[in-house]
Amino acid sequence: MANHLYQNDLPDGLELGPVVAIDCETMGLNPHRDRLCLIQMSGGDGDCHLVQVAKGQTTAPNLCRMLADPDVLKLFHFGRFDIAAMEHAFGTLAAPVYCTKIASKLVRTFTDRHGLKYLLQDLVGVDISKQQQQSDWGAETLTDAQLSYAASDVLYLHKLRDALDEKLAREGRTELAQSCFDFLPTRAKLDLVGWPDIDIFAH
Repeated sequence: MANHLYQNDLPDGLELGPVVAIDCETMGLNPHRDRLCLIQMSGGDGDCHLVQVAKGQTTAPNLCRMLADPDVLKLFHFGRFDIAAMEHAFGTLAAPVYCTKIASKLVRTFTDRHGLKYLLQDLVGVDISKQQQQSDWGAETLTDAQLSYAASDVLYLHKLRDALDEKLAREGRTELAQSCFDFLPTRAKLDLVGWPDIDIFAH
């Protein structure tokens, strides 16, 4: 298990496989105001590949190629935010996607705890630390603790997806979940263009 840190983009020729877990660190939760600082990815092999994004950076060709690749499933936890953050920064909409938070809400209706920490504890048997969650991701040099925290958000998503897929199938909600995943990039775009808090399906 190793962390690989890159500046500005993924290196040429790096292939992360057909399912890539992705998470983002930003300066805050408003993509129009708070810049994207770090994108961490894992192909499910125990390694994490992290791209540090420079202030003002608007392109990342290798990363964006992967985000738009129809043959690569992008795996998120609360993908709505990460998809919007990367679309706002680079102009590339990630698809196809899978979101473990949505899957959890569809099958774990007995609880309101759908955070990644709780899901990994309950379904994967892994306890991750959230100590660095509110640290300064815009720093020029990221600490080992920050990199380890960032990596922990993607290293176990493949196993979590497998566990949630079993529950979706058991409850007969696989197709419903897939429809939600298919709509998720559009939901992220709605957030960016002015409908973050309005349910357009409401009366």
